[in-house]
Amino acid sequence: MFKKRHIQAKITHLLKLFPAIAVIGPRQCGKSTLVRQLLPDWRYYDLENPSDYQLIANDPAAFFHLHPGEVIIDEAQQYPALFKVLRGIIDEDRQTRGRFLLTGSSSPTIVKGITESLAGRIATVEMSPFKQGELYDRPLSPLYDLISRADIELENFYDLPLIVAPAESINCWLKGGFPEPLIESENYPEFYELWQENYIADYINRDIRALFPRLNIHNFKRFLTLLAQFSGHQLNMSDMARALEITVPTVKDYLNIIHQTFLWRNLPPHTKNMLKKVQKANKGFFRDQGILHYYLKIPHPDNLLLHPAAGFSFASFVIEEIIRGLQSTLTTQLEFSYYRTIDKSEIDLIIEGSFGVLPVEIKLSSSIKRQSLRSLKNFISDTNCPYGILINRGQRIERLTDRIIQIPVQYL
Repeated sequence: MFKKRHIQAKITHLLKLFPAIAVIGPRQCGKSTLVRQLLPDWRYYDLENPSDYQLIANDPAAFFHLHPGEVIIDEAQQYPALFKVLRGIIDEDRQTRGRFLLTGSSSPTIVKGITESLAGRIATVEMSPFKQGELYDRPLSPLYDLISRADIELENFYDLPLIVAPAESINCWLKGGFPEPLIESENYPEFYELWQENYIADYINRDIRALFPRLNIHNFKRFLTLLAQFSGHQLNMSDMARALEITVPTVKDYLNIIHQTFLWRNLPPHTKNMLKKVQKANKGFFRDQGILHYYLKIPHPDNLLLHPAAGFSFASFVIEEIIRGLQSTLTTQLEFSYYRTIDKSEIDLIIEGSFGVLPVEIKLSSSIKRQSLRSLKNFISDTNCPYGILINRGQRIERLTDRIIQIPVQYL
């Protein structure tokens, strides 16, 4: 079953501006389905299909002269030489837009090819598993366009529509957003757990072995299991190295690998507030909370809400929802970080863009105590940013102070 994805409009618009588009993201997030549905009349080639690979790799220049446009190349990272060839083909007819669409699952390879060979010729769009509204066929919230404006008034947020019901939001938080297990488990409930188990095995045994053949796979498997205990926290690499009996540089390498292959997000610290001494360790978390909850063996919403990791998991879920929403718009110059001072004042997400700086605090509870707003108030005061947002599981959008607005997760 095909569900409309929020980034479709962005891809369609970028095809009018650039000769080529690259759609990158984790395996099984729906890239192939999306591009084939979006461009059904374009020729489609999958480089994980041996015959398609041979057709292109045997003589790529001849292939592109026969097919100078309206071509989809899936899993383009499988043939790195493709990018240099494509550069020459594009330059022969630089004025023609919307000629090629590439997809890729392994960020280190495809990003290197794009940056070294196709800079200025290609626009890159990152695709993720389902956002909560996509699973339930709801449109992208206007929230993200509001955030992207520099002239926003807090009253504008009151008109935001409800995107999902509370139970729907919790389901997406619990199970994550990968399309196949969510859709198929509606008819076959056992499919969800089986899919998760096989996805992790395939990620390690296929992607990681292929990209990093010298990697100690046994240690890497142990590392992924250990990460479930660290997801949503500041990362103490020395503690992680001791637990696994490996070196700190190896931990750094592993974190870089899982970040570049879209399984994990390394969130850097926000260090631009010169009035405070800030902690400078990265925070990290699984991008898809379904994978985290698989590792933590959390099967049901009731188990999740009572679990010690619930608050950290919820914050990670909300951060990803916001990032996915903003990445579905045409907003540029986006930067994401978190903020924590040495006196433990913390903001879960700092969004920076051409619109300025926006702090976002995230709370699992549905009600807010005024003292819990202290960090947000202090950050707004210190940086003189226009306003801040608090995301929780409340029932309605509500102004908490003159510069802080509460937006429940159901509106994301």
